Amino acid sequence: MCLGFAYLGSPATSARGRFSLTLWIMAGGIMMGLTPDPFRLWWLGWFALIPLWIGTQQVQPLAAFGYGGLWGVAYHGMALFWITGIHPMPWLGVGWWHSLAIAGVVWLIITLFGALLSGLWAVGMAKLTTNLSPLSRITIACALYCALETVWSWTPLYWTALGYTQSPDNLVILQVSKLSGQQTVTALLVAVNGLLAEALRLGKKAGLRYFYLSALVVGLAAAYGVVEMQSDRLWGTPQQPLTVGIIQGNIPNSIKDKPEGVNRALRNYTEGYIQLAMAGVDMVLTPEVALPLVLQDRGLRKVERLNLAINAYRVPIWLGGFGIKDHKYTNSLFLFDGTDNPPRQYDKVRLVPVGEYIPWQELLGGLIRFLSPLRGEVAAGANDQLVDSPWGRMIVGICYESAYPQHFRYQARAGGRLILTASNNAHFAEAMPAQHHAQDVARAVETDRWAVRATNTGYSGIVDPKGRTIWRSGINSYEVHQDRVYLRNTKTLYVLLGDWLTPLLCFASAGIIGHQLRNT
Repeated sequence: MCLGFAYLGSPATSARGRFSLTLWIMAGGIMMGLTPDPFRLWWLGWFALIPLWIGTQQVQPLAAFGYGGLWGVAYHGMALFWITGIHPMPWLGVGWWHSLAIAGVVWLIITLFGALLSGLWAVGMAKLTTNLSPLSRITIACALYCALETVWSWTPLYWTALGYTQSPDNLVILQVSKLSGQQTVTALLVAVNGLLAEALRLGKKAGLRYFYLSALVVGLAAAYGVVEMQSDRLWGTPQQPLTVGIIQGNIPNSIKDKPEGVNRALRNYTEGYIQLAMAGVDMVLTPEVALPLVLQDRGLRKVERLNLAINAYRVPIWLGGFGIKDHKYTNSLFLFDGTDNPPRQYDKVRLVPVGEYIPWQELLGGLIRFLSPLRGEVAAGANDQLVDSPWGRMIVGICYESAYPQHFRYQARAGGRLILTASNNAHFAEAMPAQHHAQDVARAVETDRWAVRATNTGYSGIVDPKGRTIWRSGINSYEVHQDRVYLRNTKTLYVLLGDWLTPLLCFASAGIIGHQLRNT
């Protein structure tokens, strides 16, 4: 593979050279698209950016944008192809062709949004770095990609950051995210790709030092990861045991809101709760909208058998259901403890575009309405929510929020001791719940917390603070599971300071560019 990359070293001046470069860049994007589930070839991420890197040094900024966009279409399009699994949607009353259009256009929009990121990065590389030394170029490259991903994380279409490609398999390297979050892994990937690209560009003699330097960078990151993986055993981190139960209800989306689905949900979650309560668990977690009912303001009393079981056993249960806010439903998680106290409530903050609300209505209006199967919008919860429990503060996320590291960091910094995530995941291909599990693995590592995941159809799971999956459920199956987890009060550097690496890289890059401008 590296011998093939070596052919990229000559300028793409001829039509044949440009065509060859285009193929290599597309191949690089495909390689990055093979890193997450369902392929899990995570090691390709350490080489996949090389063709685009070399290409940005051979062309003008406009052409670089095209190359970057092509790379991004290949990467994000492959990694996110599971989105098309929402087709068909007969239970929502959406026709077959309409459903196909929704799935295809949503996949295309999200793919192009991601491609814009790599296109802008390529423009920056072509415009700012072509006359710089290799190390200066690598510094700016890392700053650009991390800054663009940071801005991307402020949008509602965030999922395929470079850092997530190493989860859940490359746990040793993933430990560096404890330093400055997911952007630490992104910067490491960009830096190693850049060092290898520079080694190829400069040839055997001059480039050998950069090859050795790339090995040194990976070695240092791996050494840090190995120490972190053993840190609890070496230093004895204080933690409090807690036995948790998980109920995976397995209610297909096709019947979820119908009487058949509601009755099955009531039966499965009631029987699962009784089984876990009798087994002596401390608390029970259920999936997102486990019961498609309004549970706010003691609404559980309408569910007689489950309500009686909770009152009898007094084992606290986190139930997914609906709340009411501003005359709209909220996608919420409620903590019922069998007492007369009102349930604690967490409302989902990061809503799914098109699936739970209509973005950019004023701008796109009818087009978005055509693409959305929504019959009513969901109200978002407050960004600063904190949820307390009988065991202290919890870190709570519902579904799509797993992709947003800062959501979990905020709650961990405020004293959250355990991650609880509730998701649906029904009706998608298996790659989606697997990638979702990988996102929660990354969040557990960054915050140094145990994570408990409950999903409707899979994969539910238990993840330790090092990212090791202690248990993972099957797919499309009803499951009741109990396990021991631990409450922790540790605070990683990322939890304390946030993403400090990206501003540092940007500051260093500004200095490099300023120095270059003064000398020209």
